[in-house]
Amino acid sequence: MNNLIFAVAVIVCYFIGNISPAILIGKMKGIDIRKEGSGNAGTTNVLRVLGKKYAVATLIIDILKGVAAVAIGRYIGGQNLAMACGMAAFIGHIWPMAFGFRGGKGIATAFGVLVTLDPMLGFIEAAAALIFLIVSKRVSVGSIVAAALLPFAAWYFDHDYMIPTAVMAAIVIFKHRTNIKRLIKGQEPKINLGKR
Repeated sequence: MNNLIFAVAVIVCYFIGNISPAILIGKMKGIDIRKEGSGNAGTTNVLRVLGKKYAVATLIIDILKGVAAVAIGRYIGGQNLAMACGMAAFIGHIWPMAFGFRGGKGIATAFGVLVTLDPMLGFIEAAAALIFLIVSKRVSVGSIVAAALLPFAAWYFDHDYMIPTAVMAAIVIFKHRTNIKRLIKGQEPKINLGKR
């Protein structure tokens, strides 16, 4: 494949990742979501600050970013470009140039990437996250455990995904470092699904 086409596809998908429903919905409501609640531009913080309706919208759009990026890469250049474009959207979500490189933690977009690359891999990761969320009542626990399991699940389903998913997992865990500190101290808040 032409290197220029490869590079353009990856750059476009990075900017798809820059689309931040959490930040945009927050602006629509007159707030900067990164200055409210936990300060994270993601579904959980939108749920806590703005309620279920906006959290669901945030979740769906963030997932679709990953789906779109992988689909674009696959259409243009096959599975290798699909993985590269998915990773670009994931990074664009976490470090969006459009919003001063301050985005979310990448969980929903990562799910969109994984479920489009390999549906079974994506759904197993989602199941792991959901199980540990239900048991702990903390979204961060589900996210961290699913991230830690990701390279092993990727190894089982497709060895070609091991390195990129290991990078993805490491970034997710790094982005949850403050959550990990709060978990160790017993200070991590539980999720309240009953709000609005």
